[in-house]
Amino acid sequence: MIRRVGTAAAAALYLAAAQAAPPNHGELNGAWDRYGTVNIDPRVTAAPPVSAPPLKAQYAAEWLARQKAAKEADARGEPVFGGYAKCLPDGMPAMMMAMFPMEVLQTPGQITIIEEAYNQVRRIYLNEKQIPVDDAEPGFWGHSVGHWQGDTLVVNTVGIKEEVRFRDTPHSPEMQIDERIRMLSKDIFEDQVTVTDPQYLTQPWKFTWKYLRKPGYKILEYVCESNREYQDPQTGGIRMRIGTPGASGSAPPPATPKP
Repeated sequence: MIRRVGTAAAAALYLAAAQAAPPNHGELNGAWDRYGTVNIDPRVTAAPPVSAPPLKAQYAAEWLARQKAAKEADARGEPVFGGYAKCLPDGMPAMMMAMFPMEVLQTPGQITIIEEAYNQVRRIYLNEKQIPVDDAEPGFWGHSVGHWQGDTLVVNTVGIKEEVRFRDTPHSPEMQIDERIRMLSKDIFEDQVTVTDPQYLTQPWKFTWKYLRKPGYKILEYVCESNREYQDPQTGGIRMRIGTPGASGSAPPPATPKP
C-alpha cells in the first residue's frame, strides 16, 4: 500500500511538473512561408487581408488619393516609382509579410529573423528594457525587444525611419509596433501586429500574419543589383533600360531633369 501511494504521488508530481514546464520556444527555428489569405491547410484558418490604416481625416484623404493614383498608373502600365524600384528593403513591419521565405534563428538572448527578399535581417533582443524612442537611431527595422509570456513572444519595436512606409502609410518618429508571436501548431505560427501612432492614427492598427513551415528550405541570396529601372523625369513613373548601359544599341542613362 505504501509503495502504491508513493507511485501515485510521484506520478502526480511528474504530471504537475510537466504542466508547469515552459513551452518549447525552439519550435520557431527554421524556414517559413507566409500562409496567405486563402485556407490552404485544414489545421488553421487563413488570416484576413490587412485593413486600410485608420488615418486621421487630414491624412486619410491624401492617402486615398495616392492609392487611386497608383492603381491608375498600374492600369496604364506605368507603375509609380517606389522603394522596390530603388532597390530598398521593406523595413518594418512590411518585412514580416514574407513575400519570399524567411528564417527564424533562436540563440541565447536574441531571436533573429532573416527575410530572403533583400537579405533583410531583424534582431529581437530578449529580456531587455526598450530604449526611449528619442534615443532610437531611425532605421529600416528599428530597435526590437521581446520577452516570453508563456507560449507567446511579446515584441515591441521603435525607431523606424519616417520614409519607411507600410502600404504607403505615413507615420511619426513616435510610431511603435507591438507583436504577439505564437505557435498555432507544430508547423504554423502567427504574428499579431498592432501599430500605434497618436499623431497619424485614430486608433491602433491591427492585423495578423500566419506562416507555414518550409522543411529543409535554405534561404537564398537576394541582392538587388544591376538595377535597370529608373524614374522617368517627365512622368515620375518607372522606366526600364534595355540592354547593358554603354553597350551598342542600349538605351542611354536617364537624363537629369533641369530645374
